[in-house]
Amino acid sequence: MGLILREKAEYLGTFRWLEIFLMETLARWVPTTPEMEVKVLMGRHIWDAAQHADALGKRTFELRAPLHYTLSPLTPYFELMKELAAVEDTPGRIQVIYDVLLPALTARYQEYLDGSDSLLDEPSYRVIHGILGDYARMRQENDALRKELKDMLVFDASRAEEWRRKEAEIGEIVPRGSGATLAVGAHA
Repeated sequence: MGLILREKAEYLGTFRWLEIFLMETLARWVPTTPEMEVKVLMGRHIWDAAQHADALGKRTFELRAPLHYTLSPLTPYFELMKELAAVEDTPGRIQVIYDVLLPALTARYQEYLDGSDSLLDEPSYRVIHGILGDYARMRQENDALRKELKDMLVFDASRAEEWRRKEAEIGEIVPRGSGATLAVGAHA
């Protein structure tokens, strides 16, 4: 990939937007989710997403973008995120986050890492590896909760598969050349 500073900041700024989206979506869902166990799980994961957004925002500043630089994804991905955030039933909400969004973001973070230089972009690697570790833990906590509530919640695998398909069909999510405030053309 050989990304320049501006491009790295654009990727991380978009990832930051997605972490904020995750945090805010979970926060909106907590009051309207009837199952207390699910509320508790979502509450813990709101904090995780906030920490991720903060770390990414600090890293964008190190890449010569404004502190906590945030960049919304390209329109098709933005629209899909709005669709997913509109889910109202508890099983659907769990599937959106843990079966669709976290695996999709994991793949997109990994794609960034695969296309970057681990030596030249080590700080970004550290931030992203921390996020990926948290995602694995978050999914394990969700799996444990699902086992606990297996008789209470019914999941629609075909619905989750449709959301995964829609997400996978969207290739690029990061806007390019997104502002004069970035270090245009600087290599690192």
